[in-house]
Amino acid sequence: MAESSLSDPVEERPEVGGSLTDRAYRQLEEMIVTLRLAPGEVLSEATLSKQLGIGRTPIREALQRLAREGLVVILPRRGILVAEINVRSQLELLKVRRELERLMSRLCALRGSKAEKRAFAELADAMEAAGAADDDVAFMRQDRQLNSMISQCCRNEYALKSMGLTHGLSRRFWYQHYRQVLDLPLCARLHAGQARAIAQGDAQAAAEASDRLIDYMETFTRATLDAEEPNQVRG
Repeated sequence: MAESSLSDPVEERPEVGGSLTDRAYRQLEEMIVTLRLAPGEVLSEATLSKQLGIGRTPIREALQRLAREGLVVILPRRGILVAEINVRSQLELLKVRRELERLMSRLCALRGSKAEKRAFAELADAMEAAGAADDDVAFMRQDRQLNSMISQCCRNEYALKSMGLTHGLSRRFWYQHYRQVLDLPLCARLHAGQARAIAQGDAQAAAEASDRLIDYMETFTRATLDAEEPNQVRG
């Protein structure tokens, strides 16, 4: 395992541009996805504001966005909780993600600019390198970057909004369970294959690469379910 393992603290990346709310969202989302803020943990706006050095209003706005994405639960007059992780819900989420990601990958291959396609090619190389080095945190951040690039490059605001609801939940699930059943180098190669197909402008290959990736994610999720419920029969 590389230096940045599941149990290690995650170094914050410098972010360029964006509002304080965007910055708060990025940092809190990573803290939740990498389990530094654990499922079921009660969150305090004041504590998070002090910890991140960001005012309470941007923190509150970021938490509202995270609530819309299912990563936190806001309970009126009771507080804010980090949402629990549900394996069966993850399988339902992947059904939606399969259709959206296939469409978005095709659109990126067709609509991406030369500069965007170069960026996809470079990211593919970086993801394979992270997988080969077994660097989980680097790969998780690259996965987030790939998701963001696909969402922007597809030039479809409705797909972008819908897909945004799945990304954080998927990354957090992966980060919690990857040590049990995930083949990180293979997972990285599958992501890289999707990015390369987009970079090459091949819409059909991009759609097929997206399906192969979701196939693997479903296999990973079902293996996790098997590990957690070995004595139950599932359809």
